Amino acid sequence: MACKKVNVILLVSMLVVVMASVEMAEAGTCYNDCMIQCMPIKYATRPQCESQCDQAYPPPTTIKPPHHRRPAEVNIREEAALLYNSSGHNNHGFSAKYVPFSPDPASVDPFESYSLDEVVYRSQSGGLLDVQHDMEALKKFDGEYWKNLFDSRVGRTTWPYGSGVWSKKEWVLPEIDSDHIVNHLRRMKNPRPIVGVGCASTGDTSAALSAYCAAAGIPAIVFLPANRISVAQLVQPIANGAVVLSLDTDFDGCMRLIREVTAELPIYLANSLNSLRLEGQKTAAVEILQQFDWEVPDWVIVPGGNLGNIFAFYKGFYMCKELGLVDRIPRLVCAQAANANPLYLHYKSGWSDFKPITASTTFASAIQIGDPVSIERAVFALKNSNGIVEEATEEELMDATAQADLTGMFTCPHTGVALVALAKLRKSGVIGPTDRTIVVSTAHGLKFTQSKVDYHRADIQDMVCRHANPPVEVKADFGSVMDALKKKLPSFGHK
Repeated sequence: MACKKVNVILLVSMLVVVMASVEMAEAGTCYNDCMIQCMPIKYATRPQCESQCDQAYPPPTTIKPPHHRRPAEVNIREEAALLYNSSGHNNHGFSAKYVPFSPDPASVDPFESYSLDEVVYRSQSGGLLDVQHDMEALKKFDGEYWKNLFDSRVGRTTWPYGSGVWSKKEWVLPEIDSDHIVNHLRRMKNPRPIVGVGCASTGDTSAALSAYCAAAGIPAIVFLPANRISVAQLVQPIANGAVVLSLDTDFDGCMRLIREVTAELPIYLANSLNSLRLEGQKTAAVEILQQFDWEVPDWVIVPGGNLGNIFAFYKGFYMCKELGLVDRIPRLVCAQAANANPLYLHYKSGWSDFKPITASTTFASAIQIGDPVSIERAVFALKNSNGIVEEATEEELMDATAQADLTGMFTCPHTGVALVALAKLRKSGVIGPTDRTIVVSTAHGLKFTQSKVDYHRADIQDMVCRHANPPVEVKADFGSVMDALKKKLPSFGHK
């Protein structure tokens, strides 16, 4: 069967960035039938490849080593300030504020806004808020200025040419010098002092929140749905000292309760109902562009549950376009589990009236959400990026996860959902053979070991488990070991 090449880049939020040029069969069900050769991460001449690859990618002479290394003792904020002051600009006038979110800006009160120092999550009409930057002030500096600012902070990055895999381990370890911890809560305009930061979570938000709160000495309060997350997800906030409430409900129930509690108690909300949460998430879009030397990918596929991520990526890409760093934004795809697919149903109905659902159990537990907070934001992002929504069944997502692991990754079920979307869109021809595509993953496979064990034991009801690779039980003698190896390695048996 003829194979076509799709450039696939897997971005694992906060944990792993894996970039691979993957051979994808035209049938669309297999996105790594061919051997992937690892390529060392260093500045070296790439191996010779087919003429098609030579045309698709620039020659290695365009690669330059990092042009800047920040001394370890220099704080990133101090360096940014020095760079700014040395440029001769002393009064930039940068500012931002909360404004009511609406797909139609003309429909909201232009005079309703709130300081970012205020603790506020909803507009006067009860709708969502958005963080609006003074774009005119930011546009006083051209795109090259902003590119240089980003590059000066982290140095130039490169990615492998030809067929290969690049892994970038970041981990979730908040390395915060105690001298540089900034407690934003201390200056919030609130009649009562904030006593902690809280969130409802399906396991990932709570892990990040508890780690950073522990590093900064801020109490963390976490609402988790009982018996609906993995042990690895549960243990992270517990180990970091968070107050963990295991509630007999699903994520949507946890979200309703955290809203009520934060309205009554001085606990700062860290869920995407809080617009500032998305300001942090959108920086992943900037990082993607920078790692591509400011070349825009064609597609970005994001697993979707509460739907803050898809809007955050749109905001990041759009802001870079507005400031002249790039000239376009990528097309966005939101991938949902079929057992928790309210956005997919909304999309297939032609964006008619949205109807929340009761999400069924899914291996992609972090996106098991039937009434997403950011539904309006997600629809806005997809409409304005010519986006698409896809879904994945339980069998499809587990097969995709297992197949991705065969390339050396160790992916989570949510990544599997996004990879299924990639395969379906490639098979239908929506994603072209030379399109550059990024698949965003929000967790690490180590959080979901039990589902992987069950899959490879073929111990999941009503699932074929096509890529199961169970351990082989063998007697501890040479003959039995040799027989087992010959069965598993046919070519070995003929030597």
